[in-house]
Amino acid sequence: MRCTFIIHRYDPAADTEPRYQEYSVDAEPTDKILDCLNKIRWEQDPTLTYRYSCAHGICGSDALMINGRIELACQKLVRDFKTGYNFVIEPLPLFNVIKDLIVDLNPFFNKHRYVRPYLITDEDMPTTEWLQTRENQEFVEPALRCILCASCTSACPINRANGNYLGPAALLRSFRYIFDSRDTATGSRLAQMDSEDGVWGCRSMWWCTDVCPKEIPVTKCLAQIKRLIKQEAKK
Repeated sequence: MRCTFIIHRYDPAADTEPRYQEYSVDAEPTDKILDCLNKIRWEQDPTLTYRYSCAHGICGSDALMINGRIELACQKLVRDFKTGYNFVIEPLPLFNVIKDLIVDLNPFFNKHRYVRPYLITDEDMPTTEWLQTRENQEFVEPALRCILCASCTSACPINRANGNYLGPAALLRSFRYIFDSRDTATGSRLAQMDSEDGVWGCRSMWWCTDVCPKEIPVTKCLAQIKRLIKQEAKK
């Protein structure tokens, strides 16, 4: 079948403002959107610029706006869209565009680093395994599925209104360590989250959960941080 792709283009070296360019591609219903972008780049326009790596929903680098919804281009098939085989492809919202479909994710990763995404302990290191109960592992397991694709953060309306808000991805990573029984920095982590730029910025709109390609219950995880902060305040 013949598919039409209307793609956001912007080259800061040549363009004064963004534009949209139309391409026509022969595709099968089972082709990925990423396959179609590759066909355009390989067969029609080698200047088209976008990110991808694994092409199997693991790296998260090809998150895009596809027909107005944030998706991974490598996970969505042509047949998944009821648009008469017409597609509008745009970069992730919120972030500054570097070129075409590539955005600057440095602010996203800076916030991720801010929450200290690693275990902190004041206990002696174990000589064998660092044991964790099955129950504790299962509790934090949803957060372990995060691939840092930035879909949730770019979808979050609070991030668009408050540039200092940490955003759902960073808060989810904080959840993973706050509730890990092997981490002993719970108090300082909660203090770090206890602000409007932290977890209280979340208004539980569920947009982050809705767009997550790994189906992580992001909003519920953030609610657990809020609950723990209130519990600790009563002690």
